[in-house]
Amino acid sequence: MSIGQISGLVSGAITQILILAGPILITALVVGLVISILQATTSIQEQTLTFVPKIAAIMLVLALLAGWMFATLGEYTKGLFALIPEMTG
Repeated sequence: MSIGQISGLVSGAITQILILAGPILITALVVGLVISILQATTSIQEQTLTFVPKIAAIMLVLALLAGWMFATLGEYTKGLFALIPEMTG
C-alpha cells in the first residue's frame, strides 16, 4: 500500500467525520448563538440556560438524521472492507 493510498484513506476518513458531525455541530453553534444573544439582550446571565436548549436541539437533529448518518457510515465501512484484499496483496 503506497503513501498516496494511505493519504487518500485518511483524507476520506476526515471528510466522513466532518460530514457526519457537521449538522450536529452547526446546530449546537446556532442554538448557542441564539441563546447568548437572548441572554445579552435580557441581561439574564444564567450559565445553565444554554444547556437544555442545546441538548434538545442536538437530540432532535440526531433523531431526524440518524438513519442517514448510519447509512452513510455503513457505505463508508463497506468501502473500507472492500479495500482489504488490495491492502494485503
